[in-house]
Amino acid sequence: MATYQMNFNQDFTSLSVLSSTGLRLYSIAGQDKVEELFAKENTEQIRIVERLFNSSLVVLVTAQKPNCLKMLHFKKKQDICNCFYPSDILCVRMNRQRLIVCLAESIHIHDIRDMKILHSIENIAPNELGLCALSLNSHLAFPICQTSGELRIFNANKLRTGMTIKAHDTPLSALSFAPSGALLATASERGTVIRVFSVSNGQRVQEFRRGVKRCVRIASLVFASGGDFLCASSNTETVHVFHVKIDPQLMEAKPIAEAPAKTDTSTKEATAPSEKSSEVASTGSWFSKAVSSLLLPTQVSDVLAQDRAFATVVLSQPGLKNICALTRVQKELRLLIACEDGFLYIHDFNAERGGVCKLLAVHDLRGALEDVIELQLSESLIRTQLNKPTTTTTTTTTSVSIGQPSLTMLKSCAASVLIENPEPGMPDNSYAGILRGDQTDAMSVSLADSAKFRKLCDAIDTPTKLYDERQFPPVAIAAKD
Repeated sequence: MATYQMNFNQDFTSLSVLSSTGLRLYSIAGQDKVEELFAKENTEQIRIVERLFNSSLVVLVTAQKPNCLKMLHFKKKQDICNCFYPSDILCVRMNRQRLIVCLAESIHIHDIRDMKILHSIENIAPNELGLCALSLNSHLAFPICQTSGELRIFNANKLRTGMTIKAHDTPLSALSFAPSGALLATASERGTVIRVFSVSNGQRVQEFRRGVKRCVRIASLVFASGGDFLCASSNTETVHVFHVKIDPQLMEAKPIAEAPAKTDTSTKEATAPSEKSSEVASTGSWFSKAVSSLLLPTQVSDVLAQDRAFATVVLSQPGLKNICALTRVQKELRLLIACEDGFLYIHDFNAERGGVCKLLAVHDLRGALEDVIELQLSESLIRTQLNKPTTTTTTTTTSVSIGQPSLTMLKSCAASVLIENPEPGMPDNSYAGILRGDQTDAMSVSLADSAKFRKLCDAIDTPTKLYDERQFPPVAIAAKD
């Protein structure tokens, strides 16, 4: 079976689908309406795709040049610039202020408006998975140990190192910030327990039990757009949604002294005695607190203190990678599951009762979008549709001719990042340019940087059309003098 790499943008309004044949970007305009925005043949073997919100900015990393970050204005089919790094790019994260590039042993922080490198975090513990998370307010979290689930929070806006959190005893497998940036969810490679921490003080404020029998790999860990729910998917057949209910006292507490992390096992989670009372209190039951603290062994009371799933989705086929999103689609809360089989599943979600989420629609995104949108309400019809062969059509893409590159070297610490401007030779036809006549090489580089800046501003600028209240307001970036 062909596999598809699926990835939502930051506000879950669009979805990228990457396969061996090409790249496609889709806009999720409604429950039964998914629109194709862009298609590109995969001649370069693209392996990483990220889109910035609903803007025209897309970044790509290819297998042919794994150390090169390509920035593209996809609506105009124009290259903005290319950035070269000392080693292979493993992960890219973006918000409206920063662009983060994660390598195996370093992390580079760029100003997304002009791609100037602001800081490099060097000599970190080998991070072969490229695991990192970036909040909307530019908090950056990344692992700092290969043998345990220890992580560090870095303020990418102020370029300051924050606190270190010992989240798990085993290495981390997933990190995710809440939209507000105040909470950080973590999961270890065992996948049995998911923890939520306060970013301001490092306090563990809530803990969820995903399972007790099987150790799994968490493929997707993401907060809802409102921050009140947390969705987790793994290589099992069940997707779990947890209700995030935080005690304000834990959020306002002073930073705690670092203590050994709790033991991660497939059947139990050992809890530090100093943290036990706060976790039991979060259950909201004096009876549970009394029983767990006085009558039951520590390991049993710890399990009772962990919250269970508020809602679930049972998938038809286990073992596949699923990327989840819990967001509002046309003002209705929906659970979106993008599966590596090439389908987008849309489920109903009841924020009051929870329970099993009802399947509302299935969209086939394995090829061109025409005549393959399916709205199904019957499970038998869905199974029939999934077994049918899909007719695909070829989409023609327009190639962009690019002049000889101009290179600008930006240095930070021990690493060097090479910025390549695609169109430095573009003539300056302005009145001032004609009066200047021939330009020096330095002036050509300056003009190339200006052209790159204008393209970035144009690509980052958010469309003025707002689909609903979850959309971020348009951000206009003024050109520099």
